[in-house]
Amino acid sequence: MKIYIVTLTESEREELNGITRKGKHKSQKVLNALILLNCDEGNFQQTRSKNEDIARILQISMRKIDRVKKTFVKNGLEVTLNGTRGQREYKRVADGDFEAHLIALSCSEPPAGFARWSLRLLADKVVELQYVEKISHETIRRVLKKTKLSLGASRGG
Repeated sequence: MKIYIVTLTESEREELNGITRKGKHKSQKVLNALILLNCDEGNFQQTRSKNEDIARILQISMRKIDRVKKTFVKNGLEVTLNGTRGQREYKRVADGDFEAHLIALSCSEPPAGFARWSLRLLADKVVELQYVEKISHETIRRVLKKTKLSLGASRGG
């Protein structure tokens, strides 16, 4: 039973043939073009290939062929060849004001009982001082690295 049936128009076939025959393209784009050309069940296809034959010749899995066909049927040719951009947006925690506070804190005296600031101590302290709501020690490390401020620089004397 075929779930996703690929039918290409003549112009789509010409575009895919152009991608596979000339120019500089990413390997996955060429591979996806070859899969679509060989899976085509439209009126402009002269010879039909089985998925097993395509997988053997291109040395790819059957699952890859199914994914390409599904993407083409659901999203179209452009998305199948070029993929999609990530939709997730990242909110920056460390702005310039926070960085200034962090640097000032890291240059100050460490808490009682500690020889120097650790990344986790700094993370806990900036949350305690309400500079930010929450932050990881890894973010503290990245900010300090970006400013070339090392916590271990004063160790050797």
